[in-house]
Amino acid sequence: MIGSLRGTLLDRADDEVLVEVAGIGHRIMVSPTTAVSLGDLGDEVFVWVHHHIREDTQALYGFATADARRCFTALLGAHGVGPSLALGILSVHGPGDLARVLAEDDVAALCLVPGVGKKTATRLLVELKSRLDIPLDTGVPGTTGSSAGATGTGGAAAARADVREALAGLGYGLEEIRDVLADLPDGDDPSVLLKHALQRLAVSR
Repeated sequence: MIGSLRGTLLDRADDEVLVEVAGIGHRIMVSPTTAVSLGDLGDEVFVWVHHHIREDTQALYGFATADARRCFTALLGAHGVGPSLALGILSVHGPGDLARVLAEDDVAALCLVPGVGKKTATRLLVELKSRLDIPLDTGVPGTTGSSAGATGTGGAAAARADVREALAGLGYGLEEIRDVLADLPDGDDPSVLLKHALQRLAVSR
């Protein structure tokens, strides 16, 4: 079973790269972020690989880091999550952001993933916390894992969810919302955070 590949990057698309190893080209499914991060065509690249085997097919899924592959494997173990959805989740939320989402019980953040509704997101939060062994300290001030409730991070998470919904209602795209939320200061006042978000979006556009 293939766990990693080192070779020459021959071709690249948004969802796939072709890496030649010892004269053999390997088609590897990747997220758009991973596809861009690997380097230029002709470069020697290293890819962490999950070799997905089913009765009727085999496929390689590639990742820039071991943490991303570990998250992918954990996602596959969740009920109803196949390779396409798992890769879709990691395309929206990298390992670090996914840890924050789980620690803050941020259902709305998971709902940003195409194909994930509120019911699925709620179930994934429960399943993935144990599978990924999410640490309590995720780098977000006040985070206390699943015990973060009405105070501390719970209020911050609710505020960010409000901002996320407001930006979506204003017509901003998924990537714009994700990027601006990652840069917001700490706080639990949705109006203040929304103001910051709109200012940053105005500058970026």
